[in-house]
Amino acid sequence: MNILVTGANGQLGNEMRVLSAQHPKHHYFFTDVVASEGVYVLDITDRKAVSAFVANNAVDLIVNCAAYTNVDKAEEDEATALKINADALSVLGSQGIRVIHISTDYVFSGEGCIGRTKYEGEKLLLAECPDAVILRTAWLYSSFGNNFVKTMIRLGHDKDSLGVVFDQIGTPTYAADLAWAIFTVIEYHVWRPGIYHFTNEGVCSWYDFTLAIHELAGITRCQVHPILSEEYQYKTPRPHYSVLDKSKFKKTFGVDIPHWMDGLRRCMTLLSK
Repeated sequence: MNILVTGANGQLGNEMRVLSAQHPKHHYFFTDVVASEGVYVLDITDRKAVSAFVANNAVDLIVNCAAYTNVDKAEEDEATALKINADALSVLGSQGIRVIHISTDYVFSGEGCIGRTKYEGEKLLLAECPDAVILRTAWLYSSFGNNFVKTMIRLGHDKDSLGVVFDQIGTPTYAADLAWAIFTVIEYHVWRPGIYHFTNEGVCSWYDFTLAIHELAGITRCQVHPILSEEYQYKTPRPHYSVLDKSKFKKTFGVDIPHWMDGLRRCMTLLSK
């Protein structure tokens, strides 16, 4: 197949590029709004540009890794978030080919622009492409880009103490494992459309996650203190409990999913290099 991967410069897109080397049976076109080595420029909100790219490259499948993910900024610029997280899904879904779309746990919160626009995107995609695959994920991090893991490592080296919320519970997800899940869907012997959840296994708070990051990074000087969400000045409310049920994905595709600590160890090994 010829596979179009959007958002190729992001955390997940980069992991897709790395893992694609292990899946040479298909040909991949990696795109983003900004060009980089091996990445074509494509604005997924531009219907004519997307249709031309799909036609000119005989694309069989679209994997949408693009998203507007800055939660607080999205509240200030909902129009842009809506364009990327929702309107673009109508464009991608209308190409007459299969789509794998990465969504978020925020669709359950009922609060905040990210949740609204991502949920709207899911609806628009399914209206155009009923046999799409939607993978909802949460707490994504990687050795690429900016993310919570890198921020906690930096703060751990720079500060003597750090307050991290302990009353928000979820599952950290290594983007490399999410990329593996996407390739699992792509290469399964039959197409299984539907909405699935995928994170790593296990649960923790942001406080627990930070302690694990610091331990693996060898950071001992910084004292990490648990704080309540109300003590942290969020512009946008975060869900207190966002543990996703992955049983449908595991049963459908017959796979086991690594624990979040396993994913973190692998990511930290890369970061240490």
